[in-house]
Amino acid sequence: MDTAARLLRLLSLLQSRPQWDGADLAARLDVTPRTVRRDVTRLRSLGYPVDAEAGIGGGYRLGPGGRLPPLLLEDEEAVAIAVGLRVATTTTVSGVEEAAISALAKLHQVLPARLREQVAAIGAHTSQLPQGELPRVDGEVLVTLAAGCRDIEGIRFRYRTHGGDESERSVEPLQIVHTGRRWYLVARDRDRQAWRTFRVDRIADPVLTGARYRFENPPDPIALVAEGTGVAPWDIVARIRVEAEADTVRKVFPAREGIVDPIDATTCELRFAANDLGPLIAQTLRIRWPFEILEPPELRTAVHEHARRLLNS
Repeated sequence: MDTAARLLRLLSLLQSRPQWDGADLAARLDVTPRTVRRDVTRLRSLGYPVDAEAGIGGGYRLGPGGRLPPLLLEDEEAVAIAVGLRVATTTTVSGVEEAAISALAKLHQVLPARLREQVAAIGAHTSQLPQGELPRVDGEVLVTLAAGCRDIEGIRFRYRTHGGDESERSVEPLQIVHTGRRWYLVARDRDRQAWRTFRVDRIADPVLTGARYRFENPPDPIALVAEGTGVAPWDIVARIRVEAEADTVRKVFPAREGIVDPIDATTCELRFAANDLGPLIAQTLRIRWPFEILEPPELRTAVHEHARRLLNS
């Protein structure tokens, strides 16, 4: 094996598991431990951060930072990445489309012909339904918020409400939630001492504060976003007792369509909301199991009238 091929093989091995013993690497590459040390030095000179620890329990590992190592992909992995990049070209995150197109072009240059044909076939026969005008999200804002969630670090930012009012917020971020149409940050508002959801497209100039924190009994971020977007903004909230397990009902009513709270092992409460009875009637008619409408009474009356019309048709 020549030096270039051996360096690529060494990078591949370092990617495959967190840490390697020098003797194991030498055996895999069929070289001496001294050659491994020289190859590690070459990788470092090329910008790849390879950490080394001597003694028992030590060894080599690929550290964070530096240049991205060349990825050695299986056929299925390469096709999956190419298809994912093609989907990313239609994302609502600003700056991602151009980067996805550039990365896709580079990947196509090195794909074998058989894989290029697969990716081309998928692209040629795949269409995406238009979703109308969706709010654009700044990619840099999203990266900063994600870093705060990952590092458990406070964030300050300017926030614009639905009415256009702006304010400074200091938060402890928990999770970013994507509903399929919009991005939300779930965080504890330090000034209000309460959990809040923030639309990411309304966040500007986020800055990591360096302040660390610890959550005790944090909420379910998906449930919090579902509550804030699916129930709270609407005028009429339906509460329905369903005789089925909560997990079973969630398969028909995912978080974006209704909130399911278990009552016991065989019963749950389903909530959804709207500004008039029409959508609530349609949602209620989707329930497959025995149920009881708890609130509002006018929904119960409307569903009974609808059922009578169906029986008389």
